[in-house]
Amino acid sequence: MHQISSWMAFKRDPSGFITPLLPGLLLAGVITAFSMYAATLPIVSQWGLSALTLAIVIGMILGNVVYPSIASSCDGGVHLAKQKLLRLGIILYGFRLTFQQIADVGLSGIVIDALTLTSTFFLACWLGKYLFGMDRQTTLLIGAGSSICGAAAVMAADPIVKSESSKVAVAVATVVIFGTIAMFLYPWIYQLDLKLNILSLSDNDFGIYIGSTIHEVAQVVAAGKAISDDAGNSAVITKMIRVMMLAPFLLILSAYLSRTEAPSASENAQAQKNPVVIPWFAVFFILVAGFNSLDLLPAKLVSIIIDLDTVLLCMAMAALGLTTHVSAIKQAGVKPMLLAALLFIWLIVGGAAINLLILKWGI
Repeated sequence: MHQISSWMAFKRDPSGFITPLLPGLLLAGVITAFSMYAATLPIVSQWGLSALTLAIVIGMILGNVVYPSIASSCDGGVHLAKQKLLRLGIILYGFRLTFQQIADVGLSGIVIDALTLTSTFFLACWLGKYLFGMDRQTTLLIGAGSSICGAAAVMAADPIVKSESSKVAVAVATVVIFGTIAMFLYPWIYQLDLKLNILSLSDNDFGIYIGSTIHEVAQVVAAGKAISDDAGNSAVITKMIRVMMLAPFLLILSAYLSRTEAPSASENAQAQKNPVVIPWFAVFFILVAGFNSLDLLPAKLVSIIIDLDTVLLCMAMAALGLTTHVSAIKQAGVKPMLLAALLFIWLIVGGAAINLLILKWGI
């Protein structure tokens, strides 16, 4: 109903509907432009810091210093970026993927990604609930970010989990921190393994290990390329397959939350039949990836679409940062960081075990 009324308002008075959104969209756009430029600088790129990461960091700084005084005029556009532009960005993310990439890595890479994703996410749910006693929203967001693709997964899961901005920011912070550590740690693990010969993985197989366990795409690229081109290529392909699993993950999560959040038995039977909420942006994400697999569009046009997608996701990240207050993050305490740390350890150790089971021992 809200979307219908918004559309009717737009038809009646387009300028009156759009004008209030411009200040917030412009602010998010300026942050995005600076973040995308900064991400190309060598001193920044060598740290594996993506434009998305920079956008949320800059957004949080401005959100706690400048934004409160201009929030009244910018809130409309900022919330549009955080919600609508995010969904569109996730849909267009499909242009980064093709089903042919799955064939390049093979069945073993798919199995490794699937096992790593599910084990990490279920471990997050168990630890968050039983060890740390954390709220379900923060737990699910950290689990999604750690098990799939970092900040993008956190942002994609948020419309389903329906959490506060502060919880999203906490989850994003954890995956950025531990993903950055991983980016430097994995090349060291590779060099150590050359001496101790514990894993005995080829460069290609070590790249699969990287792609199946490191959080962010940019961090995977940096870690893989630090080892060799072969490791870098297999790492990126494995990671993109893991990203592709985001869509079915969101569908399953949506179905699960719809059922577990159904009305209580005291309410009438009709109300108890809570329908499954389908995250249509996840469905379109798969469809776009399938369309991209057909290779119907010129490569230059696909590159432009990917750049546009980066802009949309950066604006969503900037908007998230602008609406996040440091005081709210402090209230979250140390538990989210401890949860993310344990998941990080599991990704390194458990992920290595999964890779060895599949790649070396063929189990």
